[in-house]
Amino acid sequence: MRGKLVLIDGIDGSGKSTVMQEIIDHLNIVGKKIFDIRDYGRANNKIPEFSDIPDYDIYISSEPSYGKIGREIKEELLKPKRNYSGYTISNAFALDREILYKKLIIPALDAGKTVIQEKGITTTFIYQPVQMRIPLSSLMNLPGNKLAMKYAPNLVIILDIEPEVAAMRINNQDLIFDELTFKRKIAFRYKEEWFQKMFKVKYLNVNPPKTEEQIKNELSSLINGVL
Repeated sequence: MRGKLVLIDGIDGSGKSTVMQEIIDHLNIVGKKIFDIRDYGRANNKIPEFSDIPDYDIYISSEPSYGKIGREIKEELLKPKRNYSGYTISNAFALDREILYKKLIIPALDAGKTVIQEKGITTTFIYQPVQMRIPLSSLMNLPGNKLAMKYAPNLVIILDIEPEVAAMRINNQDLIFDELTFKRKIAFRYKEEWFQKMFKVKYLNVNPPKTEEQIKNELSSLINGVL
């Protein structure tokens, strides 16, 4: 039986990294054996082969990856003054994704494992048509993106936050995604009908005055429902 893939997504500043850590803490409490691909990538500058780490219950991942192409995306392609074309960036994301899926995600799912990932194919379909003005149909035809849709996520959890709140959280960063107008466009796209038809989506409200404890409880319920 194929395993399950969960994506955590939302606009920049919505708290994806914090939520991922809360998921890890919850999984540890319930006794799951976890392998964090991100930690491995930071230490080894590559994506591990699933065959080398097959004995875990849950695999924690992210995109871009911490492989060679993923690092170039983060350290070079996304810098605002580099002026790489949208097609260059889109192809890089798709290739990084294809390698990640072939080396780890697909073998893990085929082995009945659960993968929980921060950002992914959903992020590409939301961001790149706006930022890079590339038609969604063109993105869907890139090999890495086709592969990801073949192994579409079982659940996409979107962190629902007001763009103004998210912008205040990251006003000291200079990545190209951080302008408020852009955030508003992206936040709107995450709630459009086409997106909800393409993926199984749950929205997790993380706006104040909701407490951290309330968010944790709702998140735990969503994750438990998948597991």
